[in-house]
Amino acid sequence: MDKKVVLITGCSSGIGLSLAVRLASDPDKRFKVYATMRNLAKKERLLECVKGLHKDTLDILQMDVTDRQSILYARDRVVEKRVDILVCNAGVGLMGPLEVQSLDSMRRILEVNLLGTIQTIQAFLSDMKAQGQGRILVTGSTGGLHGLPFNEMYCASKFAIEGACESLAVLLQHFNIHVSLIECGPVNTDFLVNLQKVELEDATLQQVDAQTISFYEKYLQHCSSVFQNAAQDTEDIVKVFLDAIQSPSPAFRYFTTSVVPPLTKLKMTEPDGSQYISAMSKIIFSAEDQ
Repeated sequence: MDKKVVLITGCSSGIGLSLAVRLASDPDKRFKVYATMRNLAKKERLLECVKGLHKDTLDILQMDVTDRQSILYARDRVVEKRVDILVCNAGVGLMGPLEVQSLDSMRRILEVNLLGTIQTIQAFLSDMKAQGQGRILVTGSTGGLHGLPFNEMYCASKFAIEGACESLAVLLQHFNIHVSLIECGPVNTDFLVNLQKVELEDATLQQVDAQTISFYEKYLQHCSSVFQNAAQDTEDIVKVFLDAIQSPSPAFRYFTTSVVPPLTKLKMTEPDGSQYISAMSKIIFSAEDQ
């Protein structure tokens, strides 16, 4: 039986790396994995993780999801000339008071998280349609389902991906192409290390009012507590990806944790939004939680 051809973006660390390792190390060799990353200088970590377990099951390709030619070049290097499972995982974060975010940094978030994902799907979509089958898995975020203070642009990019994927899913079911969003909460990855974050000692905060800075400090404390007490390991996330990959009839959304969905449900059951905003504010900023 032919291996399922899987192409994954953002494999230099975190979820992408762990998923590539798991699929490439499959004992039954059911998958041929093309692990892509923007900077190939970071490939050694991936190679160290798979060690000798990846004979004929792993290739590492350079791909920058913000560069269309880079995407097309990687696509054309897939030996099998097809991709059965496309995993759009590359993403970046931006945190801090909106007043201090530069236009360039905000554009970068949209270019990677939104346009990077969309143009990656674009590059493979025609071939999937021609094959009459395929799966597209996108690393989503609970920050794409409800707003988080001091993450306005990150949430904007992830909200937009929700809309794009939902729109695609309605059409692509008629081509036997399944679109799935893997909705992640906090995960122990290098995402936080690579996060573009305004530090409390940053000089740019001098232009921000004292009350906002106080709220930002509380938010950073909240984030630290959440990641310390509730963050999932990448292996937990990989299991959810595997469920979506192996399901004969995959769902559109997969939640990796049961902690956050009640807030999402609150948005649906109380559509005027007031209760959600009050609940999220209490969770993050209430003095009782400090």
